[in-house]
Amino acid sequence: MTTELDMIGQFVEDGTTVFHRFPFQVYWEDTDAGGIVYYANYLKFTERARTDLLRGLDINQQKMMTEDGLNFVVRDCRIEYLKPAKMDDSLYVETTVSTVMGASLLMHQEVIRDDVILIKSDVRVACIQKTGRPARFSPQIKDKFLSIVQLSGALKE
Repeated sequence: MTTELDMIGQFVEDGTTVFHRFPFQVYWEDTDAGGIVYYANYLKFTERARTDLLRGLDINQQKMMTEDGLNFVVRDCRIEYLKPAKMDDSLYVETTVSTVMGASLLMHQEVIRDDVILIKSDVRVACIQKTGRPARFSPQIKDKFLSIVQLSGALKE
């Protein structure tokens, strides 16, 4: 897949599923006074991974906003904190698109260190117009999402 913007992560197919893997490092600014990643920063990490996934699918969010008046927003998010991350940890976010609907999609994300899952998150991302009203995905964008859902054999609506 080619993109206008460079993708940092990569798509991985492990035989049963396809997911996007986004690597990153924990910096001082990500931690609290004890050197532990501040809980809200996991939301930033997963957001960066979702943005990178879009780049990998050749979906340019800036163009969507300026040319089509459309935007992606988080409709809801559930996060489970299992283990802490610390300063200087090398981590990655694995993102799987599980369901694609007309105007939203479901994603499962995990932040991982050395094959140990630190957090699990389920996110519903919606497509909206400038007015804030829901908007159906264009056929082109829906097809891009379905291309990775179909590879994983996940459910589609």
